[in-house]
This record gives sequence, structure tokens and C-alpha cells, in this order.
Amino acid sequence: MILSHGPNLKIPKTEFQSKTLEAQPMDLSLEKMERAHILKVLKHTKGKINGKGGAAERLDLHPSTLRFRIKKLGIVLERTSI
Repeated sequence: MILSHGPNLKIPKTEFQSKTLEAQPMDLSLEKMERAHILKVLKHTKGKINGKGGAAERLDLHPSTLRFRIKKLGIVLERTSI
């Protein structure tokens, strides 16, 4: 429900400010933002792409689509030896 006096709705600018938006520069291109987001998710999943809890699942992408985007964006995955 929206309550407002008069014909115009006035919302203070501070209501829409987000710490995540403030932390990211707004001059990044869509490609750079996409790359940064994928890198962040890959870091969180420790490089795991598919399977339960993998980056593809978290990003709601098919694993092959995520691999294509990783390659397109020039992201190099670090291989860990087991």
C-alpha cells in the first residue's frame, strides 16, 4: 500500500541507497559488471561450476552457458591439484 498526500509521491533518496551499489563504481560497462559478478560467484563456490552449490546453479545458468561466458570474458580458472 502506498500512502501519499497530494498528487505526487515523494520518497527520500536515502531510501534507495544500497551498500552493494555504493561499493561498485557506476562507470563499469555491462561486460565488466558481468565479469566481476561471475568472478565473485566463482570465488564463493571455490571455482566449482556445475553440481549442487556450483556457480551455474547460483547464477541460474546452464553450466555450458556459464563456461561459454567465462571463456568470452577471458576469465581464467585456477586449477587446484588434488
